[in-house]
Amino acid sequence: MIRREHAGVSIPTEPIGSVPRPPELIDGMRGAAEGRVSAAELDALFEHALEQTIGELEATGSPVLTDGEQLKPSFVTYPIHGLLTLSANGVVIPFADGHTRQLPALTEGPFRYQTHADSYLEKAQRYATRPIKQAVISASALSLLYPADGIDNYSREEFLADLLDEAEADIRGSLERGADSVQIDFTEARLSLKLDPSGGLLRQFLELNNTVLGRFTAEERQRIGVHSCPGGDQDSTHSADVDYAGLVPGLLELDAGRFYLELAGEANRPAVLETIRAHLRPGQRIFVGVTDPIDPAVETPEQVRDRVLEAAEYIPLDQLGTTDDCGFAPFADDTSTARATAFAKIRARVEGTELAAAQLG
Repeated sequence: MIRREHAGVSIPTEPIGSVPRPPELIDGMRGAAEGRVSAAELDALFEHALEQTIGELEATGSPVLTDGEQLKPSFVTYPIHGLLTLSANGVVIPFADGHTRQLPALTEGPFRYQTHADSYLEKAQRYATRPIKQAVISASALSLLYPADGIDNYSREEFLADLLDEAEADIRGSLERGADSVQIDFTEARLSLKLDPSGGLLRQFLELNNTVLGRFTAEERQRIGVHSCPGGDQDSTHSADVDYAGLVPGLLELDAGRFYLELAGEANRPAVLETIRAHLRPGQRIFVGVTDPIDPAVETPEQVRDRVLEAAEYIPLDQLGTTDDCGFAPFADDTSTARATAFAKIRARVEGTELAAAQLG
């Protein structure tokens, strides 16, 4: 990993994943769905957006890149895009502003990914000159595809066995293809406490994801991270009202080496940081969110610096990193944040992290 260093202090900084798609790509995707844009024309739009996005991310000074998720329909549904054994009546996720997103439901087995994340990584590597982090969806999120009333001749146990194999392959393929790290998107963690305040659903999710992580060596797990936030879609969240204190202890039980945690948008950051400090384990690095994708105001580098310095009071420097609270457009059709705003916030994060490193040095 490339790191910015000042007088012996090193604070890594990384993006979460998604960047708003160019308007022409969104229009092209809509046109393809309506039969007005050919597959070849859409592929050209995807390719141009990918090249453009990586170039603009490099221009921010970001030492680690993503592909901006330009080719994904969404951060959660990319593995099942094109899968024919789905119905439209899956789990509904409500957001605070009243809009919803609905997952599909599986109708028959066996369950197989249609797309693995390393295919996106391979395309991004054509354009990038810096290390690339690859985001993947968690096994726990995809476990929600199995319907409550079951599937004939395909038990939930059989589904979970297939899901674990596919989730492992998704991570392993990206590691083997040369990803700097692999980030597991686990945004349903906080939502689970809203759906089940007893913590039972969260415990199921944690056990499922730890089963996947347990298939990797300790060295490999240092390159695997987990991202958690209260959701971010159309400038709204699904679980920001859930107290972090109920989530962080379990989250840090996951056998991953890296954790990317929303923090800039929290009303009481010191309380969250205190919870992190109380449960942080050796060998874990915490990337704290220092920019808020939902806030239209672009943070200044000095604001970012101050948030890093605040976090450094609770987290040892050799376990501290910075990131954005969430992706800027986890769903392809989300236009609530302008691309220019996203890149400006990323640039502020990079510069502000450098300022903090210099001061701490």
